[in-house]
Amino acid sequence: MSDTSGSKTGFGNRAVCVAGLGVSGGPVARALLAQGARVTILDARTDEATRARAAELREAGAEVVLGGDSLPEGTELVVTSPGWRPDAPLLAAAGAAGVEVIGDVELAWRLKPRDQVWLAITGTNGKTTTVRMLEAMLRADGRRALAVGNVGTPVIEAVQGEDAPDVLAVELSSFQLHWSSSLRPHAAVVLNIAPDHIDWHGGLESYALAKGRIYAPGTIRVVNSADSWSRRLAGECGDPAAPLVGFTLETPRAGELGVVEDLLVDRAFVADPRTSAEELATLADVTPAAPHNVANALAAAALARSIGVDPKSVRAGLAAFTPEPHRIAHVATIAGVDYVNDSKATNPHAAAASLAAYESVVWVAGGLLKGAEVDELVASAAGRLRGVVLLGADRARLREALQRHAPQVPVVDVARTDEGAMTEVVAAATGLAQEGDTVLLAPSAASMDMFTDYKARGEAFTEAVRALES
Repeated sequence: MSDTSGSKTGFGNRAVCVAGLGVSGGPVARALLAQGARVTILDARTDEATRARAAELREAGAEVVLGGDSLPEGTELVVTSPGWRPDAPLLAAAGAAGVEVIGDVELAWRLKPRDQVWLAITGTNGKTTTVRMLEAMLRADGRRALAVGNVGTPVIEAVQGEDAPDVLAVELSSFQLHWSSSLRPHAAVVLNIAPDHIDWHGGLESYALAKGRIYAPGTIRVVNSADSWSRRLAGECGDPAAPLVGFTLETPRAGELGVVEDLLVDRAFVADPRTSAEELATLADVTPAAPHNVANALAAAALARSIGVDPKSVRAGLAAFTPEPHRIAHVATIAGVDYVNDSKATNPHAAAASLAAYESVVWVAGGLLKGAEVDELVASAAGRLRGVVLLGADRARLREALQRHAPQVPVVDVARTDEGAMTEVVAAATGLAQEGDTVLLAPSAASMDMFTDYKARGEAFTEAVRALES
């Protein structure tokens, strides 16, 4: 595999414009300054927090321009924050001038140590869980590994210094992949594709193709055998000469990882995939053992096994893994009813996976649907629904879908939008639930109509459930 990193880049005295002072902007600017680049940072914001960050970076040696978006004269390279759209004036001007535009991930790839291995993960849902599982497996195997990307540590910080990790488990968004050109992970996976960020990419096809850039030349292609987009992207965007490894919740075929009774099994990274298999873990080792989470575990295991991680380390990593908050998290069992917080299920695809994990559900849903269609979601879940409690700005669209596809299911509509709304929501859900049911917060929608973010929504749900116990 070719290496385009570190010593071959030559940033010394190069005029680089950093677009945006967000989460990645500061670390990117500092990395470029350390390489000897002449750095100019642009940000349209002029608020107090931005001015404070700007002062720190000026002290470090960067020029910072706030309140403007004109391409600085003499710019040789633009490094953009991931969320900036391609038609933003600065980026459009760079394109018209023939100036290369890259993102923070592409810059990190060019600066990384030559022998650092990247294992990359993208998809609409499940990225953070999978990357954390992978990190746990790698560490259980004794690797100097770190999960980076949208999971806390910016990737640019993990490629610098003498103590840079040997292996990175890299979570990548469609935005970051859009702005990457020479990225070549050792192995990569597209977990799944469902409509998301369509406004930024201009359509599902463009969004999916951005995800498909993760399957670079020479990259081992790990695919979700049950997801048509994952399979298609590996074929259309991937290297046909690179190995193709599937993961499935069914009995695996040769070249796949899958499930046999209660075992997670590898039939890909073994001596003879046609005749042999390796036991990796049991379903009991996966927390929680919901179907979509088992799929995440298999994807992480495939990436780990691609660099020779021992099967015992896969199991140990899964046993050590702690799910991120607000992802299908069990809150309490009260009077025989389970209460589960999956506030991170912010789109229909994620909510469908969450609902499929339970037999009888009182579903708490609603918020900002961002144009997403919900009929297919409701139709697929109708047989599992004991009742539904709706909240948020777009609850009417969910109610209409329920009337079409689950007219027998009782629905409570909570119109309140104040801080106490979740208390009323949980009380209504408790009233609908019977022993053996699961009250499931899986909103299928964004939270910003009522809450700061999905975390605040999940915390409100958890607090309201805890109040039932007191």
